[in-house]
Order: sequence, then C-alpha cells, then structure tokens
Amino acid sequence: MTDMQACDATKADLAATETGELLLQNQVCFSLYSAANAIVRAYRPVLDAIDLTYPQYLAMLVLWANDGINVKDMGTQLHLDSGTLTPLLKRLETKGLLDRRRGANDERVREIWLTQAGKKLKEQARDIPNTMFCKSELPLEELIALKATCDKLLSKIT
Repeated sequence: MTDMQACDATKADLAATETGELLLQNQVCFSLYSAANAIVRAYRPVLDAIDLTYPQYLAMLVLWANDGINVKDMGTQLHLDSGTLTPLLKRLETKGLLDRRRGANDERVREIWLTQAGKKLKEQARDIPNTMFCKSELPLEELIALKATCDKLLSKIT
C-alpha cells in the first residue's frame, strides 16, 4: 500500500466514525500545539530564575554551542526568519549576553558572539535540561522516541 493509499484509507476510516475528522480531540496538530504550550509554561519558572524567555533560551542554546554563528545560520537552526530573530537578539544584546558584529570576511553578514555574561549564564543554565526531564515524568526512551517522531514530522511537512 502506498502512502497515499494509506492516507486515503485513514481518511475514509475517520469519516466513517461517529466522531468524524473535524473534532478537536482527533487533531494531531492540537495535541502538538497543547503539548508545546504546556512545555513553554513549564519552562517559565525555571527560565525566570536566569531572566530568559523560552525563545531567548533557545537562541542561547544555539549560541552556547556555536559562538560566533551568523544570524542566517542561527535562524535556520531555530526555524525563525530574520524578522522574528533580530528583535530577540537585540533584547539579548540589551541584557549584555551577546554582541552582534559585522562579519570579518563579509560586512553584510552579522555574527553573534557571547559576552562574558553570556558565557557565565551557560553555567547557570546547565541543570535546566535535567530539571525539565524530571518534570516530564516520562522515561528517557519515550522522550527520545517522541523527539524522533517530532523531528520526522517536521522534515515531512517543511
């Protein structure tokens, strides 16, 4: 059976059920949306302690792994366009966590570099992944499988 045949068969099964395909509780997208919102809310108190929002934390994760990354590459990793990423980076720069500079080889390129405060913040953030793992109360294997499924879904729809 091809993917399209399987998709058509699943669609027919959903249409034949009493609940139908347009009920909220049947939507994978709603489960993903609700879970993502719950995760961001769960991160909030942990990130408040280091004065970061969730999107700022994600940007710092990229920067801690890639000091000196250019804005375009960071946007690619975060799946954000420059219109969303630039204000976020400006706020982090205002907090003294990073410097935005012109590229040494190409002045059109903007590079992002950690400041000493940004490097120091990494130490404060070191326990966040484990804290969130404990909050999830899910076995590591399930979280790894969930991440793999989400990554696969993202690759299919983008």
